[in-house]
Amino acid sequence: MVHIHWYPGHIAKAEKKLKELVNLVDVVIEVLDARIPESSVYPDIKKLLGEKPRLIVLNKADLADEENLKKWINHYQQKTGFPVIASCASKNNDISVIVNKVTELSKPKIDKLVAKGLLTRPARVIVVGMPNVGKSSIINKLIRKGKTKVGAKAGVTRQQQWVRVNPKIDLLDTPGIIPLKQEDQARAAKLAMVNSVSENAYENEEVAKALLEILAIKYPEKVKNYYNLEDEISVESISKSRNWIVRNSEPDIVRTSVMILKDFRDGRIGKFILDDFS
Repeated sequence: MVHIHWYPGHIAKAEKKLKELVNLVDVVIEVLDARIPESSVYPDIKKLLGEKPRLIVLNKADLADEENLKKWINHYQQKTGFPVIASCASKNNDISVIVNKVTELSKPKIDKLVAKGLLTRPARVIVVGMPNVGKSSIINKLIRKGKTKVGAKAGVTRQQQWVRVNPKIDLLDTPGIIPLKQEDQARAAKLAMVNSVSENAYENEEVAKALLEILAIKYPEKVKNYYNLEDEISVESISKSRNWIVRNSEPDIVRTSVMILKDFRDGRIGKFILDDFS
């Protein structure tokens, strides 16, 4: 059983900070990890974001099981009523889709401002998500499209930097980091598998073992093919297949566990989605 050691003291402070940032914007881009689309959702996301319109981005899609990913996109569109798209850092062809969706989501708010006799203005947007889901890669994509810094705004805290993505969108260039509040250890373990948890909070051996247990059920052939395994899928069998042996002819569990996690995170073993529909 994996145990992730949480340090919850910062949770309330982090939630307060994120709510302050969200209050500055009209639309939220919520980034999830496509390999764990359910486990990378914050359990209290509605409490954090309120009624703000959201574009949900399943990032790192190039590392995810493509057929399964389509099902998750449909699942979240039906569950939330918000648009959902897949994205990855290596491709920029989704920038226009992101911009168009954000513009559509912000239109009711902008129209209300105009109806009150105010001048139209660009939509204000923030990118939020758990640590290491790829928020910065989404921000960088959009900033490359429009590099004009527009600085502080009336009624908006001066400490925030904004980037004009296009005439209709201003992006807050600070990512909103969702705090790691987790009581569910199975979910926490999956966050560790994709490197969304500090390595100080878990043991590599435990997480690698838990990862292989999931892959042995969902994708056994991919794992066996990659590691040249005959039958059992385990840290021990992979260590022996690599001939990584330590004292007394024991398998080198420590070294092998680190390798398995790196192979998975880099997409070498294959493309996977670890979550099941709840």
